Amino acid sequence: MDVTRKHVDRSRFNGEAVLPFQLRLDDFALAMQDVYDFFYDVNNGLVERGLERLDDMLRPAIMSGLLSDMMTASLARHSRTLTTNGFHNGHPDLIVRGIYPENCVKAGSEGVEIKTTRKGGGAVDTHGARNQWMCVFVYRVDNKTEPARERVPMSFSEVYLGNVTTDDFRRNARSELGTRTATLHRHGIEKLRQNWIYRLSE
Repeated sequence: MDVTRKHVDRSRFNGEAVLPFQLRLDDFALAMQDVYDFFYDVNNGLVERGLERLDDMLRPAIMSGLLSDMMTASLARHSRTLTTNGFHNGHPDLIVRGIYPENCVKAGSEGVEIKTTRKGGGAVDTHGARNQWMCVFVYRVDNKTEPARERVPMSFSEVYLGNVTTDDFRRNARSELGTRTATLHRHGIEKLRQNWIYRLSE
């Protein structure tokens, strides 16, 4: 099986996007390329050993969690002002460096929450409605093409970054496990999509 290295298409970034906290489009491009390079390196090693690609082995929820953590770490590395929130499960994922003691906060307002999803358009569940800058990375995984050796690598198809408020969310009913979530309602999603960062297609 031939593993292909994916490259970020820089022509697909929105030069008119509003970027808070001194973020740059280059920060997003470099962070996305970090992820592509990681999957290329790991998948090459797996395939050489006769194993499946990481894309094929991971369940969707685990894949989304992995990508969220990777994008958070990579954006922190390339950003001029943001760093990872050192508080376990703290909010937001990225915070402005030096604002909070030891760069740790359970629930802060100065930063960006990172989400990943396979759902086109950026609709994603959150643990609660908040006033926040929220960044959503939409990605594609090909685990259906046969033979498997012809599958294309994981890729980001859309990136959105919006300043949303609690009024932009709808509260979802509790699940059987008692977990309460919130999702941007129709107007909230429209608000998020207005400030798109990256799109592979219109």
